[in-house]
Amino acid sequence: MAANPGESVNEIVRQQSGVIEVEKGFVFRDLNKNGRLDIYEDPRQPVEARIDDLLNQMSLAEKAGMLFINGSVVNQDGSIEERPGAGGMAGQPAIVQMRQHSMTHFNLWAVPSPQALAAWNNNLQRFAEQTRLGIPITIASDPRNHFTRNIFSMAASGFSQWCETLGFGAIGDPELVRQFAGVVRKEYLAVGIRLALHPQIDLATEPRWPRISGTFGEDAQLSAALAKAYIEGFQGKQLGPDSVACMTKHFPGGGPQNEGLDPHFEFQKGQIYPGNNFAYHLIPFEAAFEAQTAAIMPYYGVPVDQTGENVAMGFNRAIITGLLRQKYGYEGVICTDWGLITDLRTPDFIWPARAWGVEQLSELERVKKALEAGVDQFGGESRSELVLELVKTGLISEARLDQSVRRLLRMKFQLGLFDNPFVDLAQLPLVFNQPASILAGEVSQQRAVTLLKNEHHTLPLSGRPKLFIKGVDAAIAAEFAELVDKPEEADFAILRLDTPWIPVETKNPFALGFHHGDLDFKSGALAEILALLRAVPTIVVIYLDRPAVIPEISAAAKVLLAEFGLSDKAMLQVLFGQARPEGKLPFELPSSMEAVRKQKPDVPYDSEQPLYPFGFGLKID
Repeated sequence: MAANPGESVNEIVRQQSGVIEVEKGFVFRDLNKNGRLDIYEDPRQPVEARIDDLLNQMSLAEKAGMLFINGSVVNQDGSIEERPGAGGMAGQPAIVQMRQHSMTHFNLWAVPSPQALAAWNNNLQRFAEQTRLGIPITIASDPRNHFTRNIFSMAASGFSQWCETLGFGAIGDPELVRQFAGVVRKEYLAVGIRLALHPQIDLATEPRWPRISGTFGEDAQLSAALAKAYIEGFQGKQLGPDSVACMTKHFPGGGPQNEGLDPHFEFQKGQIYPGNNFAYHLIPFEAAFEAQTAAIMPYYGVPVDQTGENVAMGFNRAIITGLLRQKYGYEGVICTDWGLITDLRTPDFIWPARAWGVEQLSELERVKKALEAGVDQFGGESRSELVLELVKTGLISEARLDQSVRRLLRMKFQLGLFDNPFVDLAQLPLVFNQPASILAGEVSQQRAVTLLKNEHHTLPLSGRPKLFIKGVDAAIAAEFAELVDKPEEADFAILRLDTPWIPVETKNPFALGFHHGDLDFKSGALAEILALLRAVPTIVVIYLDRPAVIPEISAAAKVLLAEFGLSDKAMLQVLFGQARPEGKLPFELPSSMEAVRKQKPDVPYDSEQPLYPFGFGLKID
């Protein structure tokens, strides 16, 4: 097959595709297998013309399947066949959902390796080629490039490891965020991930909320600047074959949760605005619209008394159509957060669908209300039969369905998936485990470290002092110092802490992993910590996934540092002066739990006499 200057089929497509055809010397992917070049198969045609052509060929079932995105497993060897014991959190394999529901969108949680993921992508795209119209698969992912200990970021498993999003807020450098996004974009592209289920640009105005670690902090202007850089780093100025589309979340801001309890669960369904500060939470999203984010995800919560009906964002026409579509003129994809329609039932517990405010509606009625509100796609669901029933019974028009399918197809065409959905496995060694990317990630972890106290200029440490360590890998620490077994034998102690939390009472194991509850160390744990701090000059390094309440620890520590995703090696390099902490607190640290309870959850930096204010951070001379 001779190459032509104008053809779009590259060598990777030639190797992977099973539907290559030639018409009048032009090489193309014959996705519908009819032996001729259709408009939607022709990369020379305008995107809107390609959409029109494909939409006219799609069946009602194929259109309905487009409206759902759900998880899938990735087999260890990159195969796509259903295998015993491979289900886990993701449920059914992609090919099962494709056969049963004509689905073309999937998100991934844990993956074995970049190599397995890339092979899986190619196998799945070849399977998609053999469907009636050959519509390619869009693969999505939550963040997986942070050095983290929280449940909202996926295991790195070969991907570069940077500070958490809060760490970028602490550094406050849009160019670093753009660099991060550029590196991650290349890693995603290399394995076939074309939709980022991030950034999360909620504002951390309620310090007890478990999802703060995924935000840039509580300042709207800082979050807006970093969000814009983030999206542009992933997408470029406009979506194209080298872009990863961003699904920015959670519109219109999920920060103001009542008592910090998260609306993933039935024990807290509404977010509140006692400070009348709803508009403040929109500021980062306005920056995201300016950056032309490809998709938006509304949150679960009910915006209490902010619209004409107290129903969750994904069912709320005033939020989706009135605010997002009409006021902001947003024309991208709107996808619900996961699990608004179907209860998750297990032998041990039931996780109700997050249909807050419309719990009384049937599953069919919930889908109808969400579509009428203006959403395009349902996250965490495989219920195409409900959409089919709505259209066949005349409760939803096919024209309304076409509006959403058109948006979803547009993203696929813009990303170039119809022309080349495959990845080059030979290129993986050139993308992953690159020294420059590894170093950049480590440097970000170190730059985000925020120095809160450095009594008598203790830092940087020098020489090989005697150290007593707790919460630090001994093998790594031994490279820097002499380790001792008793505090009284040490020159200094190093103590790593996590922000406290209290699990809720529930049978739902996912809920048990959320860091809800009070932010202070209770009497027993606090006494143990203070005993060490009084016994030996102690360097305390605390992981802030939420704003910890630590007045006693701050007073007794010789040195106090906050971190936002930091390896032991990177931490020790900071302590010994091989790297400099540059961070400024992305939120204030309250002085007491009483001050936390008195705050308004929708208002930033409003606690009484904070221990450390927003933006605080010392330099090492």
